[in-house]
Amino acid sequence: MMTPVEAPPAPRAIAGEPGARPWPRLPPVSSLGRAAGLAYRTAGDSEERVALLVHGYPESSYMWEAVLPALAQAGWRAIAPDLPGYGDSEPDPPGTWERHIEALEGFVEELELGPVALVTHDWGVPIGLRWACDHPGAVSALVISDGGFFADRRWHDLANVMRTPGEGERLIASYTREGFAAAMHAVSGGMSEQAIEEYWKGFAGEARRTGHLELYRSGDFEKLAPYEGRLATLGVPVLILWGEQDRFASVRMAHRFNEELPGSQLAVFEGAGHFVWDDEPERAAGVLVEFLRSR
Repeated sequence: MMTPVEAPPAPRAIAGEPGARPWPRLPPVSSLGRAAGLAYRTAGDSEERVALLVHGYPESSYMWEAVLPALAQAGWRAIAPDLPGYGDSEPDPPGTWERHIEALEGFVEELELGPVALVTHDWGVPIGLRWACDHPGAVSALVISDGGFFADRRWHDLANVMRTPGEGERLIASYTREGFAAAMHAVSGGMSEQAIEEYWKGFAGEARRTGHLELYRSGDFEKLAPYEGRLATLGVPVLILWGEQDRFASVRMAHRFNEELPGSQLAVFEGAGHFVWDDEPERAAGVLVEFLRSR
């Protein structure tokens, strides 16, 4: 087991002046591509080094806005889809865990992606890792952040409300743009107004909101029992990247991943929460680029 390491106290400059943002902003939403019914953002043009980034809930591919250009500058082709019903992808009911895995599989097949470095966050972890385990050889490296893949895990309080008939419907119907923004800012000090605007797209209409409930209600952790021990058998390099103050997926899970995956690297960001890629975008991107540099 590799000794856990703290994330660096300041971003590592990839190019440009010290402390300056070393990569440009992503192009506007109008430039999104589409494949297998999913909108996606992409940067870079490498055919051999491809990174597939899978967002969490209630986010979209916008969460990777600092990561995609950083990976492109490091010589990677980085691709981040909006899962069905999130961002600029239309809903494709039902919005279950299994349906999202199918959508990811179809996306990879249509773009004919070879072995990818799979980068995951939150719900992207169980979606992406189930896909990876079901397709040995499809991944060349794994990055796991702030999401579980354990059959004995328990849901947090908000998820339990969403999983409860009646209570979940009342909660999801009650969200307003202002209330959503307040909730996100309460758990993320780095959440920008543009990020809020992008993530709010997932609440545009009844079909999208119903998909949120379908996702959580399909999230029975016993489904992961057949996958116990499977990640280690993939035999690929693993980076575990986590916000130390995560209220939804405790940092204890990061240490558990690190213990169960021999040779894995662990980066814990002090002061960051569950939305670590929004809280510390440049620092997290720098750690990811460094991990993938020799892959």
